[in-house]
Amino acid sequence: MSSQELRAVQWQEAAEGGTAPALSLIDQTALPHALNRLDVTTVDQLIDAIVRLVVRGAPAIGAAGGYGVALAVAQGEREGWDRARLDAEVARIRAARPTAVNLMVCVDRVAPLIDAGLSAVLAEADAIVREDLAANHAMGAYGADWLLKHTAADRPLRILTHCNTGALATAGWGTALGVIRELHGRGALERVYADETRPLLQGARLTAWELAQEGIAHFVQADGAAAGTILRGEVDAAIVGADRIAANGDTANKVGTVGIALACAHAGIPFMVAAPTTTVDLATATGADVHIELRGEDEVLEWAGVRTAPASSRGHNPAFDVTPGSLVSALVTERGVLEVSAGEWPGLEKSSPSGV
Repeated sequence: MSSQELRAVQWQEAAEGGTAPALSLIDQTALPHALNRLDVTTVDQLIDAIVRLVVRGAPAIGAAGGYGVALAVAQGEREGWDRARLDAEVARIRAARPTAVNLMVCVDRVAPLIDAGLSAVLAEADAIVREDLAANHAMGAYGADWLLKHTAADRPLRILTHCNTGALATAGWGTALGVIRELHGRGALERVYADETRPLLQGARLTAWELAQEGIAHFVQADGAAAGTILRGEVDAAIVGADRIAANGDTANKVGTVGIALACAHAGIPFMVAAPTTTVDLATATGADVHIELRGEDEVLEWAGVRTAPASSRGHNPAFDVTPGSLVSALVTERGVLEVSAGEWPGLEKSSPSGV
């Protein structure tokens, strides 16, 4: 199966014989060694899947949140919940990962339809998935157009990316990886440098797997190698995704992103953020207002369950960092491109039809 045909999040209707409906998720903790699906039928199972990164990537988490409301409605019908219990369970889904605004946006979009019944909730969740897939293809084209115009290379481009932003992280195709796929389809991509992305190796396990499925030439590199690769002139542009974009263009993304942006600024090459408009949070004024999720210490103190740090050491494990908007050359969404570092902020009105 081509990775672009993957659907990380799919709703499964109840089978004959009374089986409960389920949200079917690609288990991203098992990749690249196995392509497994996990069927969740309860709110507890969904929250566990989100926390453990069975499903991850802001748009995919958003889709899971939309379908999660349907899951809660179905579970509530089976177990006789009152409305207060149902609302509390939906609130638990909404809070499962606090940095990724897509989860909150999608839950808030679907939840008002609860009184209209399960079919109405599912129809809205389905619409979220369709819209995200269309948005990914649109931003891929916009991003490729902009990069080909704003890079000096007269040959196929060498692109660096961080974490995973492909079909696995979205409804399909991808955000930053969607731009890369578009460049590849145009014959305008030479190779990709995929940062391994500590501590859970989403780049080495997931992005590299998607690139391999597409036959796209790539290197996996340590996160600490990224700045040096850029400063040696081996990269023409960096493209990353986002979990939340503030009104001034400050961007929260997987930890390690801000170092890439600083290196790109020093080297004078584009640093592009690709994300749907659902990731733009105009209620968050700046990156200083973004809640940064801290994950468990064991993720940095252990490897495969074996302690690698001294017993007395503590672990500092932020899942994200914030890149100032002044370092973002271009923010590409399904509506077009904003040159954030030049003063085109998401929170400002823009008369150009290419604006967010």
